[in-house]
Amino acid sequence: MSRFRMSRARTPRSGDPKRSPSPSFRARAAQARAPRPRPAWLHRPRGRRALVLKVALAGAVVLALIIAVWPDDDTHGGHGGPADNKAASSALPSPSPIYPISSSPRTIPSVREHRPARGPGYRPVDSTRVIVDAGSGSLADEGKLLAQELGADYALGGQPREGDIQLALTPPPTGEKAVPESYTLTTRDRRVRISGSDDAGVFYGTRTLKQALKGGGVMPEGVVEDRPDKPQRGLNLDIARKPYTEAWIEDQLRQMADLKLNQLGLHFSDDQGFRVESASHPEIVSRDHLSKRDVQRIVALATKLHITVIPEIDSPGHLGAVIAAHPDLQLRDKDGKAVQGTVDIANPESGRIVDDLLREYADLFPGAYWHLGGDEYQALVVKAPATPETTYPALATAARAAYGPKADIEDLATGWLNDRAAVIRSVNAGRTVKAWNDGFFAGGKVAADQGREVEYWTGKEGGQRPPEDLLAEGRALVNLNDEYLYYVLGEPNDFKYPTGKRIYEEWTPLVLRGTKPVDGKYAGQILGGRFAVWSDVPGAATEEQVARGIRLPLRATAQKLWDARNPAMDWEEFKSLADRLS
Repeated sequence: MSRFRMSRARTPRSGDPKRSPSPSFRARAAQARAPRPRPAWLHRPRGRRALVLKVALAGAVVLALIIAVWPDDDTHGGHGGPADNKAASSALPSPSPIYPISSSPRTIPSVREHRPARGPGYRPVDSTRVIVDAGSGSLADEGKLLAQELGADYALGGQPREGDIQLALTPPPTGEKAVPESYTLTTRDRRVRISGSDDAGVFYGTRTLKQALKGGGVMPEGVVEDRPDKPQRGLNLDIARKPYTEAWIEDQLRQMADLKLNQLGLHFSDDQGFRVESASHPEIVSRDHLSKRDVQRIVALATKLHITVIPEIDSPGHLGAVIAAHPDLQLRDKDGKAVQGTVDIANPESGRIVDDLLREYADLFPGAYWHLGGDEYQALVVKAPATPETTYPALATAARAAYGPKADIEDLATGWLNDRAAVIRSVNAGRTVKAWNDGFFAGGKVAADQGREVEYWTGKEGGQRPPEDLLAEGRALVNLNDEYLYYVLGEPNDFKYPTGKRIYEEWTPLVLRGTKPVDGKYAGQILGGRFAVWSDVPGAATEEQVARGIRLPLRATAQKLWDARNPAMDWEEFKSLADRLS
């Protein structure tokens, strides 16, 4: 029930104390009439009643009639231009005003389809409610968040009226399959209805409404039909080499949600640090780290925002923090020289420690994915004429013992990741594992698990398999192309900070390596992508500088993952819109 509804009352007679409201009643009434807090960017139109009274007091009867039947705002179907009112100079307007055809809402990412209509569009008013359909109670979080953002009331069930926003779960039409994360947003009769077959889709509809109101003040009349091109869309964050605060990560999550991104990759183990509290191996944890309670809060917020947190303990390389506490696990070559950050995968103790951590964190990160790493194992980075087998004969011996006389170190490394994947699945049978593309080798006696997703990143390191090879094997790939999507602090190793303009104008999910796209026939195997922040030189930027540096590139990435087609806006228009929505 709106707090602004007024009940009918008789006028009290003089001297009748029973009919005179008490001071406490007056206080409660004044409190009930107090306006709700609203965001600074949201400007609601004044009500029609107040406007008509002002004109009536001025004595302009004809003008009052015109205003009473003409729209009480200047939205004009979402265009912001004048309505066609030429006839007003010679005759009274029709009670049904004529509006121009609406235009598409301005959002990031852009909506895929908008069916325009004539009408005033939608703006919240003082009595606006966000109503979740009685049969759609799982949308309570989505409804309450939108109500909070708009300074509106929230209600479960009830008949929507002018000024309200309705959220509903709806099954797909008979004979059709539900499209995950899709939604329909209908603006009509100064109301909005957002429906979809899953909670995530309805949530993304609320993000479209929020952005349209923030960027242009109005949700245009008509119907939005929207869905993502790719199911995996996100940000990858290296917190191992540079610790980020819980508050900063949570702020990124909120921005990601508005951009309809649904994954946060957390790389929290590397040579320079191990950044999550551990009970099984506290000796490896860096002084500056996230507690498990911190992680639980991050995961809880992400879940409410329909974002999956993907943990990554990179192995068998990038384990310097583990080796610092367990130097006996470090790999050594035939001359006894230690290899930085690399464990001896022939030593069973190396696998035991990593498996302990995987089991410990399985419940802390309950999402559908786990990243195994698998990149840059230094035993396989040997320059000719030497070979991995001649440089690391103990590993070669272990490979033959495990997988047969023709097995090599690539087989041993593949087996390592297969074993780690088996541990993850033993804890959660439904979890999908991921690994970097340089952990997948051609041929060999041991094949990488076919269900393992390839996270393709490397275009600057020679000798790596082209993405077409992996796609031809039927593997699913996720795009983290280091040519466009790598923001590497300090710009080491010829990396340059990526620009939003270049991503927006050149990159698509088909561009997996370098600047050349793969054949469009593989589009269905490319599941999406993530923009990646790597902290190679951790002191090169503060948290605030990182946030500013990735703002436009992340928004451009979100646009191209939601809709890989050429954008309707040019870069300057897109940049201007991003500035208004920030």
